[in-house]
Amino acid sequence: MAPHRKPRPAGTRMAGIRTPGLATAALTSVALLSQTANAAPPADDKPSLEEVEKKVDDLYRQAESATEKYNAAKEKTTKQRTRVGTLLDEVAQRTQKLNDARERLGSFAAAQYRTGASAPDTTTFLLADSPQDYFDQTQLMSRLTDHQKDAVDAYVTEQAATTTKRQEASQSLETLTESQSALKTAKATVQHKLATARELLSKLTAEEKARLAAIEKEKRAAADRKAEELARQQAAAAQQTAQQDPASGTGSTSGATGATGSTGSTGSTGSTGSAGSSYSTKAGKALAFARAQIGKPYVWGATGPGSYDCSGFTQAVWKAAGVTLPRTTYDQVNAGTTVSLSNIQPGDLVFFYDDISHVGLYIGNGMMIHAPKPGAYVREESIFYDGESAIHSVVRPA
Repeated sequence: MAPHRKPRPAGTRMAGIRTPGLATAALTSVALLSQTANAAPPADDKPSLEEVEKKVDDLYRQAESATEKYNAAKEKTTKQRTRVGTLLDEVAQRTQKLNDARERLGSFAAAQYRTGASAPDTTTFLLADSPQDYFDQTQLMSRLTDHQKDAVDAYVTEQAATTTKRQEASQSLETLTESQSALKTAKATVQHKLATARELLSKLTAEEKARLAAIEKEKRAAADRKAEELARQQAAAAQQTAQQDPASGTGSTSGATGATGSTGSTGSTGSTGSAGSSYSTKAGKALAFARAQIGKPYVWGATGPGSYDCSGFTQAVWKAAGVTLPRTTYDQVNAGTTVSLSNIQPGDLVFFYDDISHVGLYIGNGMMIHAPKPGAYVREESIFYDGESAIHSVVRPA
């Protein structure tokens, strides 16, 4: 008899082989997994052009912020190095005076010894490292002549002054070391940020670079439109002021009209004392100098005349007008009177970002001259080049 067999339920194994439907699905899954493992990373892993642009812009901003820290550390290091040198000179001079005073005391002790005077305590007093320790001993002091007492006073004074100068020099050397360390750190940070930005840009294809240039062009066009809008608003405000007060004349504009002329001296505001003819004259000199720098390269840490960073540029510009500004953006923002954006006029300094890491010189009509970033040159540009929200404050420096 033929053996009896039970029918196989659908979907069960037999001799280690799946049913056709499950086997096909399994093979498909294995194939897909194999393809995924061997395939190149998906294109989505590569950052978009917009992401690269934002990353590069952020790196440039971080580099500029680090540059201002570098500038501050460099300035502090320079001042501290000068201070240390002065103190060391003073220590040397004080030490010489101290030695002279000690020799004078020694001559008194030697003379006392030669005469055979029996006053060992007095001799010890005269030759001690710290005669002031004996100063309150009236019995010893009574044995000294007035001339000897004067010598002791001179020695004690010089010893105290020398000790003080040595302590100051030691503290200044410690501060100098700290400043040099901060300078080194800031420099390394700038170099790292710039190197990372260059690396990102170097990986772009020619097509991507062209697209990036187009994006930048559109951003500049939008910023220029915003600048034109500001100029129109200022012109309208000036016209209204002139109608209300004809005696004020049209010269009371806030820099909207005629501010981009050869001197930029027009556009003073009669409502503020610092905005009179004196300021306009200085601003005119500053603007004339600024225009002469257009085309010079941005170099971090540079103050001219061949290249500039942003604060080095504004410092040099106002120096040409006879006004001394601090070295860094952090200090320049406090070196004048803060004014509103609506009252901005040629010569004012425009500061950007929450960390106040960038500054430009306003020239009128919503435009400024500034040293933008590494790889760029001193140029005219809308103050809205990175959006209105990027503007931190406006300062009138003189």
